[in-house]
Amino acid sequence: MEFFYRELRRQHRVLMEGDEPAGGAWNFDAENREAFGKDGPDPLRSPPRRFPPDATTRQVLALVEDHFAKHPGALHDFDWPVTPTDAELALDDFLTHRLAEFGRWQDAMWTNEPWLFHSRLSAALNLKLLNPRRVIAAAEKAFRSGRVPLPAAEGFIRQILGWREYVRGIYWRHMPGYIGRNALGAQHALPDFYWTGETDMACLRDAIGQTWRYGYAHHIQRLMVTGLFALLWGAHPRRVHEWYLAAYVDAVEWVELPNTLGMSQYADGGLMASKPYIASGKYIQRMSNYCAGCRYDPAQRAGPRACPFTTLYWDFLLRHEALLAKNPRTVMQVRNAVRLTPSQRREITDHAARLRAAIPAAT
Repeated sequence: MEFFYRELRRQHRVLMEGDEPAGGAWNFDAENREAFGKDGPDPLRSPPRRFPPDATTRQVLALVEDHFAKHPGALHDFDWPVTPTDAELALDDFLTHRLAEFGRWQDAMWTNEPWLFHSRLSAALNLKLLNPRRVIAAAEKAFRSGRVPLPAAEGFIRQILGWREYVRGIYWRHMPGYIGRNALGAQHALPDFYWTGETDMACLRDAIGQTWRYGYAHHIQRLMVTGLFALLWGAHPRRVHEWYLAAYVDAVEWVELPNTLGMSQYADGGLMASKPYIASGKYIQRMSNYCAGCRYDPAQRAGPRACPFTTLYWDFLLRHEALLAKNPRTVMQVRNAVRLTPSQRREITDHAARLRAAIPAAT
């Protein structure tokens, strides 16, 4: 994707200075992706602009309530832009109030903070209320005018010009067979709490709860909370795809499927991403405050207080040890597993089996 992104930057003359990238680098990730301190995000930041439902939207909400009242989710917080005019206002709101801090905090998470510095534009883009060329040009203009720093503008533009277009290519190049891929042989059903949000894991409770309230979670909540747990759990990738397609307002299949099946679940065996995105509960502790309000300890991999993410992370390493040892990007993680004694390995696998037996599966 990185090389694909660079080529599109050159082709479309985005963030370029002659033949070189603006600022002398193609990618400013090193200056982005910080975690909040103990005090969390700035409480005085501007919240995203809301769009009260218009008459047509109210009619549709009433229709949904009438026919699908027993389905997961809620309607009372629906405030998405539903017209091109509203989508333009949402874009301007993001550029004015949040883009400058987007790159720095794009991977951070915080309890009861669904929006943070994210754009809320993916639904408008995927439903064609906004032209991606327009969004990219507006973000570059914000940088050129001195309103936002280059790392923030570049990080945001890369999500659209780089990642979103890369995903489009994966989908149209490899469908319809892509949807059936399952490189890791995952077969479990999703846990039932994906449909209810009722779990004592604080990170999943927060991410899934806001998902069913707003139809939204930002990309790290999707990749490194709900997606990571499904991957470590061994959920069948098609079931994971179906959940994401059902849950999110921006989930148009060509965008959602490669992100879920390829990047999140590594079900395509590395076609889209160079490694499985696996981590223990320590990653979530580092990037959020979730663990401070949770009964589980991310440092423990077995026992009554062991974080299920941590247990299942080590179990995943053991189950896929041979495959991961061949990947230069995961070989260091495998070396940590190699150091485990036979009794430690049994403790991990036994605890993972007890977790799978204790947590009800979705039907």
